[in-house]
Amino acid sequence: MNKVTKIPYKEIYEGFIDKKYLVEGQDEYYFRDLQAKKPNGGWRNLRSDEVERLVKNSNTATSWDNILVTDRFDTNLVKNNRFFGRVRIGAIEDSALQYHDLKMPIGITDSSIVSCDIGDYCAIHDVHYMANYIIGDMCILFNIHEMSCTDHSKFGNGILKDGEPEDVRVWLEVMNEGGGRKILPFNGMITADAYLWAKYTDNKKLQNRLKEITDKSFDTRRGYYGTIGECCVIKNSWILKDAKVGPSCYIKGASKLKNITINSSEDEPTQIGEGVVLVNGIVGYGCRIFYSAIGTRFVIGDNCSLKYGARVIYSVLGDNSTISCCEVLNNLIFPAHEQHHNNSFLIAACVMGQSNMAAGATLGSNHNSRATDGEIVAKRGFWPGLCTSVKHSSKFASFTLLSKSDYPNEMDIKLPFCLVSNNTAEDRLEIMPAYWWMYNMYAIARNTSKYQKRDKRKHKIQNIEFETFAPDTMEEVIAGRKLLEVWTAKAYLRSIKENENREYRELRELGHRLLNEEKETVKKLEVLGEDIEKSQRKVVITKPYEAYHAYGDMILYYSVKNLCVYLKNNPDESFDDMCRNLTNTRQREWVNLGGQLMTGDELEKLIDDICDGKLDSWEDIHNRYNEIWADYPKQKLLHSYQALRFIYDKCPSLTKEIFNDALDKGEKVLNFVREQVYVSRKKDYDNIIRNSTFRNLEERDAVNGKLEENSFVKQIGKETEEALNNIAEARKRIK
Repeated sequence: MNKVTKIPYKEIYEGFIDKKYLVEGQDEYYFRDLQAKKPNGGWRNLRSDEVERLVKNSNTATSWDNILVTDRFDTNLVKNNRFFGRVRIGAIEDSALQYHDLKMPIGITDSSIVSCDIGDYCAIHDVHYMANYIIGDMCILFNIHEMSCTDHSKFGNGILKDGEPEDVRVWLEVMNEGGGRKILPFNGMITADAYLWAKYTDNKKLQNRLKEITDKSFDTRRGYYGTIGECCVIKNSWILKDAKVGPSCYIKGASKLKNITINSSEDEPTQIGEGVVLVNGIVGYGCRIFYSAIGTRFVIGDNCSLKYGARVIYSVLGDNSTISCCEVLNNLIFPAHEQHHNNSFLIAACVMGQSNMAAGATLGSNHNSRATDGEIVAKRGFWPGLCTSVKHSSKFASFTLLSKSDYPNEMDIKLPFCLVSNNTAEDRLEIMPAYWWMYNMYAIARNTSKYQKRDKRKHKIQNIEFETFAPDTMEEVIAGRKLLEVWTAKAYLRSIKENENREYRELRELGHRLLNEEKETVKKLEVLGEDIEKSQRKVVITKPYEAYHAYGDMILYYSVKNLCVYLKNNPDESFDDMCRNLTNTRQREWVNLGGQLMTGDELEKLIDDICDGKLDSWEDIHNRYNEIWADYPKQKLLHSYQALRFIYDKCPSLTKEIFNDALDKGEKVLNFVREQVYVSRKKDYDNIIRNSTFRNLEERDAVNGKLEENSFVKQIGKETEEALNNIAEARKRIK
């Protein structure tokens, strides 16, 4: 209906559901009665003296017979209201509610209320229009312009109600602006669900099953009321339409909340602030959304923040993320994402978590080809620097750092922990593998604990691997070492003017020998990367020798730490017992499913069981995630063992001699990490230019704190001592 029409007066409060959609044998209050809490002692009609006092207090009603109350009802606290249809009011007494500095008397004043249930001890004042809502106990509703709910409300879920056409269904077009990866949002969706749905679009049976599972998770019948959970505070807000708000939620100054579920609880309250517009979406528990943030067609995970005019559109945002001042469009973003600068945008991307977008970063510059926009895939730890521009389609290995530049071409960065630079002077792309390990150990070592500390979720539904060195990144490191062997061999053959087109195995063997025995020779070579940039210019790999050995140290660090922890936690198991329990087949395919790591085999089995109907609900699927997660520590241990075998040139098994050698090397690596954490942090203290802003070093230390008192430097020292003790205990066990 696009024009104003005249209707009978009673349709203000009657006919909430079209008669053809009523449950057979039931009236329009059927679902309302199922949703509403029945008070102790039940409802009763007003007495004649109560009606008289209510009228004297300037209240009106379409029928006082439809106003139901409890035995604890004080008419003196209900003034200047208009009641339409059936309104049920819980206990009201001469008392007040307080939330922070806001103190409001219990009661109902200066409001228009249509067919609502109001819980016990609520303070409802200056609500200009409230229709078809169920209000929980002890809520404060103050100065609200409109609260209404339609009979076809879906509360942000991508479903249809009876009689609705398919074209009104809300889809999220994530990872791709063209809609080829569209998914249905639903309350309870986590990033693992979104990735499973959006990534494997070629599996049509899976796509159909996930849509079917989502549809049957919700009732398609019309007539559900909006709900405001107990102990909510909503004040000075404009429009709440088709909203489902969880308990203890605080909403102040919101502009528009429409077709929305806002999850909240006493121990994980969500807060919505001034000027916020949220339409067609799901908000997770413990979120903070303030200062004119806008969300349209979205799912926001738990413990997330949107602030300062952030725009999140057609996107899924993972737990523990912060977005402010910027535009995020058509994305699937895994947990622990940071993007908080006004002049950055992220378009049509899958960013796999623990990421940070710097100011001026424009990820997904549009229209760089005749085709529609492509995609960006960035694995864990993605960090584009200031004023970085990246074009579709591009892919980045884990912990890629992009230096400030306008990157002119599409890229496929294959080397993890690298620094990528666009050398415009020599018109070439430069990649330094293992940059983080070699030059900023403080940042990479702090990465794990930083995100663990920021994880404030009380109930952790999405399983997340926060460890920097984990099976996924180590497989990338192993693949990176192989690439360095091949590319170094080709560089050497070019330098002696021999044909570089040789068998892969032969190239790797030559590269392995050069990188382990010919340090000075390798340092003189110009090593070029292949299939990295869509251009004709060179892609130069800098410091290949140092990076190759840094990659080896990473694997040692990962493997030795995990195996020694296992021996510590299993004191009755000998080294030989451990080795017998570990297979020599390395799991090479690891999938980051929304933050949770699992093997390719486990994912394939998950998909098969969904398609075959063995997993027939999202609860079933989430339970399978948890089963896989419970087995993950063992899988990680197995991979640590297998990765160590790779370092020792695929030895048939880890002998005591080999493991002792690994412990010796691991001890050196641990001490190196501890030392480099201190050294890389010390650079900031030794920087003459940075120190120039202070009158003296005492002022600097008063502002920045003393280096020796740095909390993370102390923490890494403690962790290193613990790991060294584990190595010492392991040595005793294998004698």
